[in-house]
Amino acid sequence: MKIATIASAQIPSTRANSIQVMKVCQALTQNGEECRLYVPGRRYQPWESLTRQYGLQSEFEIRWVPAWRPLRYLDFVLRALHSAKGWKADVVYTRMLQVARTAAGLGFPVILELHDLPSGKFGLVHLKKFLRASTSKQVVLITRALLALVEAQLGEAIPSAEMVIAPDGVDLERYADLPEPAAARKALNLPEKFTALYSGSFYQGRGMQMLFDLAVHFKESTFLWVGGKPYEINEWKQKIQEAQLDNVILPGFVDNAALPLYQAAADLLLMPYSQHVAGSSGGNIANVTSPMKLFEYMACGRAILTSDLPVLHEVLNDGNGVFCPPDDLVAWVDTIQSLAADAPRRAHLAAQALQDVRQYSWRNRMEKIIEPWKTDNKKVTHG
Repeated sequence: MKIATIASAQIPSTRANSIQVMKVCQALTQNGEECRLYVPGRRYQPWESLTRQYGLQSEFEIRWVPAWRPLRYLDFVLRALHSAKGWKADVVYTRMLQVARTAAGLGFPVILELHDLPSGKFGLVHLKKFLRASTSKQVVLITRALLALVEAQLGEAIPSAEMVIAPDGVDLERYADLPEPAAARKALNLPEKFTALYSGSFYQGRGMQMLFDLAVHFKESTFLWVGGKPYEINEWKQKIQEAQLDNVILPGFVDNAALPLYQAAADLLLMPYSQHVAGSSGGNIANVTSPMKLFEYMACGRAILTSDLPVLHEVLNDGNGVFCPPDDLVAWVDTIQSLAADAPRRAHLAAQALQDVRQYSWRNRMEKIIEPWKTDNKKVTHG
């Protein structure tokens, strides 16, 4: 099928939504679909410069479409859909409610992927009108918790035939044959000590203060914080220096292609979320999140210690992860002490996570989403 993916993400960018849309398009391509990605902008980026940043192996077409910010992407939406129509796209795939509603109004079959509740003045209006459109459509939700909240906001259920739950995923092939922690640390010139890693954004609620407090407590261990924006890294480096800590390493943003080696250098992988977790566009995603790092952690084959957010239980359980109350430093300290002293338990948790993550590859995810469109010929008609 020809699938026109229309996204507001800046390409290239270090934001999670940018990485996620590139992984989606690659997986569609690897599964044999013809995918074209439309993103706002004017600057063409050579494919070679994108492969390492996003950790890509399969090429797909990207089109940068001019967009004037005061129009709130309306010109981008119309230009992208006009191009998709000329290309004879079978389906429009998007995370943008504005795109979904407009494309449905033009007669395109549409797949809308939701990662949060509809926001903004017209968010809920766009969603309701999209769901009432007569065109073939599907809503992809990243968690069951999000489905429940969306349906509560709508005041009605989304028909099961037009809905699928699909958490985020991971490129399993990039996590195959990773070195043991000591070998990975040697390759990265890291200290040979017990190492705990956090990778991802430094946004509010991601647990950076908890990570700092843990580093203060466990001065004989290494804490590796991978990610963050330059100004955030500088602020934390200053705080770390003032506290006279020498066990925190901040390599900054690491290209996605190199990320598995850094994660493999850890003995323990951390997700110390707070009760309120800011998304890349603000808001609170703590109740609905499906973090990509979770699936990367599982594929890495290391023990995972996470805040006990109910939504994470959709993937993790006591057999493949360890839970601690959010923001409870004493509980985190006690649990890390226990895990650090119990290598067999860490190995058991890691092995179970590695087995469980097999169902969460990006390719499996996109096959699950697209398969109904291939088995129901009535779904797909050219826009």
